[in-house]
Amino acid sequence: MKKEYDLIVIGSGPAGEKAAVKAAYFNQKVAIIEKNERFGGAGIQTVTLPSKTLKETAVHLSGIYGKNIYSIDKNTAQTAGIHDFMYLKDIVTVDGGKIIETNLKNHGIDIYKGNASFINPHLIKVSGNEGSETLFAKYIIIATGSYPVHPENIPFDFKRVHDSDSILNIQRLPKSICVLGAGVIGCEYATIFASMGIQTWIVNNSDKILGFIDQDITQALISSMKNKGINFLFNEKLGTMETPEDEDEPLLIQLQSGKTLKTDMFLFAAGRSGNITDLKCEMAGIKLAERNTIIVDKKFQTNVAHIYAVGDVIGFPALASTSMDQGRIAVAHIFQTKDLESLASVYPYGIYTIPEISMVGITEEDTIQAKIDYATGKCYYSETVRGKILGDRDNGFLKLIFDKPSKVILGVHIIGPMATEIIHFGMTLVKEHKTLDEVIATVFNFPTLHDLYKYASYDGLGNLAGKKLKRPEGLVKEK
Repeated sequence: MKKEYDLIVIGSGPAGEKAAVKAAYFNQKVAIIEKNERFGGAGIQTVTLPSKTLKETAVHLSGIYGKNIYSIDKNTAQTAGIHDFMYLKDIVTVDGGKIIETNLKNHGIDIYKGNASFINPHLIKVSGNEGSETLFAKYIIIATGSYPVHPENIPFDFKRVHDSDSILNIQRLPKSICVLGAGVIGCEYATIFASMGIQTWIVNNSDKILGFIDQDITQALISSMKNKGINFLFNEKLGTMETPEDEDEPLLIQLQSGKTLKTDMFLFAAGRSGNITDLKCEMAGIKLAERNTIIVDKKFQTNVAHIYAVGDVIGFPALASTSMDQGRIAVAHIFQTKDLESLASVYPYGIYTIPEISMVGITEEDTIQAKIDYATGKCYYSETVRGKILGDRDNGFLKLIFDKPSKVILGVHIIGPMATEIIHFGMTLVKEHKTLDEVIATVFNFPTLHDLYKYASYDGLGNLAGKKLKRPEGLVKEK
């Protein structure tokens, strides 16, 4: 006899876990299906937490922010092995999976391990190591995440030629690495490896990186990346690759321009696809978009009324933070909990490069396109006491974009240490339409990085009055 549930959630990543737990909290009978050994999906196991942990490891081992500010410089990156590099990442991913499993069990959710596939719109088959069984659900939430696409011209062997998942399982540190793609994942890994002293190339099919980020920020990041020894090959596309059987011989990467690169390892970081390969969505009549993403409305409801989809499987913005709330919102609409009706219109982006980038609101390019009468204000980390203590060496700064007539803050953009932490005050400013004067009137602990907000506001007022701040010569030049 098949088991029946009020809700079945497919996938235990950030979106799936939060959806299942919320439904169970409201006394619904819930099951969750997870095909992998560990819980947490890409958010915990293969994308979000692992890469962010490796970033912190690279910062620690390289001593990159402590150079020349202490009496002894500490750089153990050159002597570190793969065990040292992966040590914290392995702890974080294992513990993260256990935390999710415990949370699911504490809420009385039935857990099924295996591959899920639709039999019809209400019936799901779970195929596991111990056989298969059929489950019935009144409602279903698909939260299966995404996986790296594999272009036919890339000979993935997961030893030297990697995607953004398999790079987490390398058995040795590369002597050199070529990263294809200058999006979030590509830039994050490029800065991680370069900070470890590994020769790094980035190949990108345009002359820009991180196209949705304010161009002042991306130019500062490119400058920092070049200072770390990262080589950019812009407006280039991959042609062919040769992978010699002898691992001591380099990979031969032929670009369409005719240029050839010789490198020890290769990372493809130029796209992911909705993870629905085994789900048999056609059996439920679910409509799909490009790259196997699922089409949903603002309630995250698919074209099949009782089936919802959340997280990376629906595409943009594909952030763990927004995915969690997507799961909660879907449950709110399914069971009419009336506590969370829609996704916040203002939320931050965090990019865990070295240095970090974070933003909220509109970019300067957005204001120009929208013909907004705007001005900007900046403060560099090195102009604050807390920045000096941290030892920022990347010329990090905070940039405010504001409406000239009202001085209301429209966007906040940060590059530098802990950018993803201090952005949240900026999110409040944008969300609540705060002005430069209100920021200046705010008292912060001293010394803290929040002084960046106050002095960027003063800089903005100075720009309005035609009193542009004179900064020390060479402050923002490449080192």
